[in-house]
Amino acid sequence: MAKEGYKYIFVVGGVMSGVGKGIVSSSIGCILKSKGLRVTAIKIDPYINVDAGTMNPTEHGEVFVLRDGYETDQDMGNYERFLDENLPEINYMTTGRVYLEVIRRERNLEYKGKNVEVVPDIPLEVIRRIDVATEAAKADVTLIEIGGTIGEYQNIIFLEAARMLKQRHPQDVAVVMVSYVPIPSNIGEMKTKPTQYAARSLNSVGLQADVILARAEVPLDIKRKEKIAIFCNIEPSRVLSAPDVKSIYDVPLNFEKDKLGDILLDILHLPGKRRTNLTRWTRFAKAATSRSAPEVKIAVVGKYFDSGDFVLSDAYLSVIEAIKFSAAKLNRRPVLTWINSKDFEKGEPVAKLKQYDGIIVPGGFGESGIDGIIKTIRFAREHKIPYFGLCYGMQLMVIEYARNVLGLKNAHTTEIQKTSEDPVVDIMLEQKKHLSENKYGGTMRLGVYPAYLKKGTMARAAYKEELVEERHRHRYEINPAYIKKLEEAGLIFSGTSPDGVLMEIAELPRKMHPFMLGTQFHPELQARPLSPHPLFTEFLRAAITHKHRK
Repeated sequence: MAKEGYKYIFVVGGVMSGVGKGIVSSSIGCILKSKGLRVTAIKIDPYINVDAGTMNPTEHGEVFVLRDGYETDQDMGNYERFLDENLPEINYMTTGRVYLEVIRRERNLEYKGKNVEVVPDIPLEVIRRIDVATEAAKADVTLIEIGGTIGEYQNIIFLEAARMLKQRHPQDVAVVMVSYVPIPSNIGEMKTKPTQYAARSLNSVGLQADVILARAEVPLDIKRKEKIAIFCNIEPSRVLSAPDVKSIYDVPLNFEKDKLGDILLDILHLPGKRRTNLTRWTRFAKAATSRSAPEVKIAVVGKYFDSGDFVLSDAYLSVIEAIKFSAAKLNRRPVLTWINSKDFEKGEPVAKLKQYDGIIVPGGFGESGIDGIIKTIRFAREHKIPYFGLCYGMQLMVIEYARNVLGLKNAHTTEIQKTSEDPVVDIMLEQKKHLSENKYGGTMRLGVYPAYLKKGTMARAAYKEELVEERHRHRYEINPAYIKKLEEAGLIFSGTSPDGVLMEIAELPRKMHPFMLGTQFHPELQARPLSPHPLFTEFLRAAITHKHRK
């Protein structure tokens, strides 16, 4: 357990969820990496779900797929973007995954017949997984974010793991508590009592916060900082302000102003002050928040915006961030509008899309909202508006083309219409067995697969490479029986699997459309702040050109 020299930072939340523990963890990782340390990050989710693949995106947000194909929480995407590194499956765990492994080991007599108990065996499995991830990354510092909030019953085993690790290695473990400090409108004063209760709840499980990050609408004043320090038993210099900022990419810069990196190095007994090099990050963050950059208006037409009276853009988080990265590279300010495709099915005029410089249709599953998306695609094609379709957005682009150009009026996907006369999109052969056996979790075509790009295409020009690797998450593909007909009608399959069987990218030639391109994979999953994805960049270039032509 915990080899000498390894350091661990647990990030926990107090008061309420959704205050930014993932961004805090990512920002700490960004700062420590900029100091020359090897850093990795782990997310613990307190769900019985084994992974995030079967969760409803309108409730939980997007599913982020790792390079090795594991389906995880969206915070893993933030870690990869802030650290600019690919993270493996071992860096994500849920309650379900931990229990499943302990039960598997018990069934295989790996506990040698002893009585297996929730404590200590479940926390010990958590620690084992943390150490495996640390060793795999050869990390100097491992960040572990515990989902949810302190005091929730679901988090007890994970907090117990942190306590056990800190008890055995007190100089190697730091605990960062992220707590919301509200300013009730009818009071008009910042209140610290919820943070005090959170700190005491943390004490009740045997842990003491080494750093408290106070999330609030405005910076923490001296009086509240001193009050939190006194009642939470912490040095005032270790109570840091985490106010709302223009962009999440400003967060590492704000923390660095308060010397959070040096504070953590001191707590972890890492030698000396290390110089921080955030030059490139600062340049990107400035470009990403520039108000003087010219606008480019993008419509994101999706089907996962239903969340009561609110719009849950988190369902497409990686898409949104990928747009921002490419826009910053092109010195443009993206103005994004979320459009529920179901509105077009209820009579909303699709012609409203004419006001936008570009249209993106992200991924999805199932029948709802599909007719609205097909109307969107047809409008984009006929009115020469730059269009970028991701996964389902490519499949529906091909279906629209088959119906309205090739003349196959009943073209469809067997995901929706199993007995379609023209199943232009059909289930992959290996997936039929999974579905017949009701095997849904973790059985899609997942993770990185290679694709060859044809010369003279937009895709090849964007990547400037012949062979690329991209992350997938789907069960359905373009039906090989229709490829020749579609190509004869003008559609180009510019990216294919190495054996030529699977169609990975579809596009229209520039002489027919300025930018009409769809990918079977999810390029947004590999877009990074300091290395934007080439397809998103080319899409935005086309949108900028379209704006000027308008």
